[in-house]
Amino acid sequence: MVIARNQPPTMLALVIDRPGPAGELHLAEVDAPIAVFDELLVRVVAAGVNPIDAKTRAGGGVTPAIPAYPAVLGLDFSGVVVTAPYAAFPLQPGDEVYGIARMPRTPGSYAELLTVSSLNVTRKPVRLSHLEAAAVPVAALTAWGMVVDLAAAAPGQRMLIHAGSGGVGHFAVQFAKAFGAHVTATGSTRNLDFLRTLGADEVIDYTQTRFDDVLSGLDAVIDLVGNVHDNTGTRSLGVLRPGGILVNAPTGSWPTMAAEAAAAGIRATGFKVAPSGRTLDFITELIDDGAVRVHVDRVFPLGEGAAAHRLIEEGHTRGKIVLQVTDAPGGAGAAAAGADNVTASSGSDSGNSGSGNSGSGNSGSDNSSGSDNSSGRLA
Repeated sequence: MVIARNQPPTMLALVIDRPGPAGELHLAEVDAPIAVFDELLVRVVAAGVNPIDAKTRAGGGVTPAIPAYPAVLGLDFSGVVVTAPYAAFPLQPGDEVYGIARMPRTPGSYAELLTVSSLNVTRKPVRLSHLEAAAVPVAALTAWGMVVDLAAAAPGQRMLIHAGSGGVGHFAVQFAKAFGAHVTATGSTRNLDFLRTLGADEVIDYTQTRFDDVLSGLDAVIDLVGNVHDNTGTRSLGVLRPGGILVNAPTGSWPTMAAEAAAAGIRATGFKVAPSGRTLDFITELIDDGAVRVHVDRVFPLGEGAAAHRLIEEGHTRGKIVLQVTDAPGGAGAAAAGADNVTASSGSDSGNSGSGNSGSGNSGSDNSSGSDNSSGRLA
C-alpha cells in the first residue's frame, strides 16, 4: 500500500446532512479518504449523476445503508490516480481512469477525492474527455448486462428497447446494434432522430403510437420503464414470442412481473448492475474504436449539484448529466478528444431541460445506473 505523502487531510465534497429534497445538497469540507489494500486513491475530475443518486438523497435507494452523515453521494467517476496499491501495480499516479464508486460503503464520487477497489476501475477511453467518461460506467454496464449478458444480442435477433434515448437506453441501442441485433427503440417525438443516429432500425414515438399495436413476435425486450408509465412492462409481454425474454431494470415499478411473465410463457428477469473493470475494458474498446458514442446532456459545476438532481428527477434527460468536480489535467477542459461523441452544455444554459423523454430511460425508475433502471446491485 502506497500512501501519498502530501495527501491533504480534508477535501471539498457535495454532501447531504440528512435525506430530503435537492436543496439538502451543499458543499462542505470533509475528511479525505485513505486507500487501503487493493484500493486506488483517485482525484475526481467529473462525476456522473444517476437516478439512484437522487432517490438516495430523497430517502429511498440505498439510504438505509448510509453509515453516517454528512454523506457523499455519487457512483460514476472519471479522474486521475493519486496513489496505487503498490509500486508495480498496472495503474500508477497520473494515469487517467474511470469506474464506479462503492457508495454508501465508501464515500461517493461527488468529491475531490475517492477510494475505489482496483476491480471497479480501468483506464479512461482515450477519445473521451473526463466529462464524457464520467457518463459511462453505471449506464453502460447496466446496458451491457441487460443486452449482452442476459438478452444475448446476436445477428437475426429482434429486440425492443424502451426509453432508448436515456442514460442506459442510448448505450443499450448501440450495444445491441454492435452485436448484430435488429433494434426497435421507443422514445418521445424530439428524440426520434437521435435514436436513428444511435443505429436504431425502427423508432416508435410512444406519445403517438402504442408499441403493442405495431409489434409482435420479438425475441427480447429491454425494459427501462416497467409499469411506471402506461403499464409499459405488462404490455411488453404481449409483443414477445413464446420463450422470448424480457429484461427489466426498474423492478420496483412492477412487483407482479414474475407472475405475469410466467402466465404468458415469457422469460423475465430483473437486473442489478455490478461494478466491473474487466467489462469496462470491453466497453472502452468499443468507444475508442468509434463504435459507441457517449451523449452528455448537461454539465453542472459541483456546487450546482442540486440543480442537476432536480433535472434528473424530471425524467426527460437525453443521455447523461455530469458534474465537473475538479479541473482536468492541463485545464478545465469540457471539450472531448472526439467532439462528435458528446453534446455538453454548462449548468447555466437552460438547454434541454424539459425535453421529452418521459417514459424513457430515466423515468420513474429506481435505477442504480441512471435509474434502478440502471445500475444497481446498489439500488
